[in-house]
Amino acid sequence: MKRDQALKVLAQHYPDGIVVPVYQAAFDWMAIRPHPLNYLCTGAMGQGSSHALGLALACPKEQIVVLDGDGSLLMNLGSLVTIGHQGPCNFLHIVCQNGIYEVNGEFPVPGGAEVDFASMALAAGYREAHTFCDLDSWARSLPDILESSGPILVDLKLEAGKPYPRDYPAIHSEAARERFRSALAVRQTG
Repeated sequence: MKRDQALKVLAQHYPDGIVVPVYQAAFDWMAIRPHPLNYLCTGAMGQGSSHALGLALACPKEQIVVLDGDGSLLMNLGSLVTIGHQGPCNFLHIVCQNGIYEVNGEFPVPGGAEVDFASMALAAGYREAHTFCDLDSWARSLPDILESSGPILVDLKLEAGKPYPRDYPAIHSEAARERFRSALAVRQTG
C-alpha cells in the first residue's frame, strides 16, 4: 500500500483532529491535510510518540493521532512502555513501516520488514494493535479503530507513494508552533 493513499484514508475519516506527524509522514500529511492542529514540532527523530503522549494526557477530551515512522519509533521504543503504562484512551499510534530511513538517505532500518510493532505494543500494554498490508482492509477497519478506546497501535506496511515536498522550514518553524498553540487554545475553550 502506498503511504499517501493510506494517509488520504485517514484524512477522510479524521478531518479535524490533532495529528503529530513525523518526518516523511509529516511532509505527506501537510500536503494531504493541511490544518492548524497538525503538531509539526517534532524535530528530533523518535520523539513523535512522546510528544503525542504529552498531548493525550494534557487534552484528555481530544483524540490524538501520531503518524510515526518505523525508524523513528525504533529510536524510542521505551515510549511504548510509557504509553502502555499511562493508558491514554484517546491515543492512536500509527506506524508507517517501510523498512527505510526515508528522509535520511533511504538507508535500511535494522530489522526492516521483520519488526513486529503490533506485538511489541501489546506486550507494552496497549489495548489493541493491528497490522495492515492493503488499503481496502485499512479503509474498512479505520472507522472502528477511531471509535475504540486506546492506546491503539496500527502498523501500516507501506511503500513510498506520490512524492511531496520536504519542507523542513515548515516543520521546524515558530509559525507552525504558534498556529498549533492558537488552534488548540480555541479548541480547548470552545
